[in-house]
Amino acid sequence: MSVRLEVWGDYALFSRPELKVERVTYDVMTPSAARGLLEAIFWHPGMIWRIDKIHVLNPIRFSSIRRNEVDSVINVSKIKAMAEGRGDGGAIYTSESIQQRASTVLRDVRYVIDAHFDMNRKRMSPADSAEKFQSMFMRRAAKGQYFHHPYFGTREFPAEFRVWEGESEPVGFEQGHRDLGYMFYDFDYRNPAQPQPLFFRAALDNGVLDVASAEVRS
Repeated sequence: MSVRLEVWGDYALFSRPELKVERVTYDVMTPSAARGLLEAIFWHPGMIWRIDKIHVLNPIRFSSIRRNEVDSVINVSKIKAMAEGRGDGGAIYTSESIQQRASTVLRDVRYVIDAHFDMNRKRMSPADSAEKFQSMFMRRAAKGQYFHHPYFGTREFPAEFRVWEGESEPVGFEQGHRDLGYMFYDFDYRNPAQPQPLFFRAALDNGVLDVASAEVRS
């Protein structure tokens, strides 16, 4: 069952994994980010979202900003102590654990996501069906409902959304071919203990990223 969702926002950061010190975004939304956005609106253990195409409606523009990032893991023992009333109420993070880093982000983004979902064996009742799940997603998307607010790569950059209302195909921001190089696709969770990152050679053709026909490799 297929869906078509329009999403937009002021900023986006789809981090390139090979650049770890300073955050640098991919040119367009990654398939895993698109999947996460759909799951924020509706997810069920009996379904798996598959991204088919990402239509890039706005020109690709970059901005450089500085963001505060935490470089340490929360101390679990301190959280437990505070929950049990044994803590001193101090901050979980100190100023030493917060670092300011430069980030190259996208600005004024707008996409249309074409996706479908497959059913799996984790249906919770015999009444679960593709038609039921599609209806639930469309109803939630039309009402602006979500489990957590969708975002573009990081929670600092929220995404707005609506069901695509255009009768014709979405029109990309440019004509022609644009090679984007290798892009992160998603994680392979067949071995949950050691998920493997997957990549594909990405390209925009007339402003459309065709994910369904991509050759994915680890």
